[in-house]
Amino acid sequence: MHLLYIGRKDITGSDWGDAFSDAIGGRHLDSPIGIADVVLNRMAWSMKTVKNSNPFTARNIRLISGRCSPDYSYGITDPHKDIQETGRAVLGIWNERINLAHDEFNPVRTSILVRSNDLLSYTLFEEDNHRFRTSDYVWEVNKNGNLVGKNIETNDVCFTWQPHGSQFTIHTRIPENAVKFTIKRPPVINKDDILKAINFDDTWVQIMQR
Repeated sequence: MHLLYIGRKDITGSDWGDAFSDAIGGRHLDSPIGIADVVLNRMAWSMKTVKNSNPFTARNIRLISGRCSPDYSYGITDPHKDIQETGRAVLGIWNERINLAHDEFNPVRTSILVRSNDLLSYTLFEEDNHRFRTSDYVWEVNKNGNLVGKNIETNDVCFTWQPHGSQFTIHTRIPENAVKFTIKRPPVINKDDILKAINFDDTWVQIMQR
């Protein structure tokens, strides 16, 4: 509500981390490295927000979950030479991050906020962050040249990994018991009213060099 009031047109993962940490009395680390974004005592959450045209009917979403570089971590310079080896390496990097997070926190969860385009409808749920058993998945290359990890038993797509940029995405199913809610749009505060309220004048700006 605060962000809409000041005229923001979207909500970032960092915004969601701020709101969540305020709500639970936790601390927002706001770090691009690692799993833990918000911590409270020994508990930790990774904060994710995803935009969807209809959060109430969405069933599956994709969570960008950091960069996994098999070149840096495993010396795999050609990710397409052996895609099964590359896929196992990508999951190995993720699993190590989970291990590091669990060394300090327990439980370690992800809090996911699915937001509508107009920022008035939301679906909220949590899930445990856990290791993935690499032998449960088989990897393929899609039409874009990205690696796709599928569950061997169900054939469901579970992961996408992009060789260019090493971006790792986890495909997640929204549970039936997810919390769904709407908010009322507040009036947007006028910029001139803000400047007046803080008693702004031209002396606040100093030109150091022309």
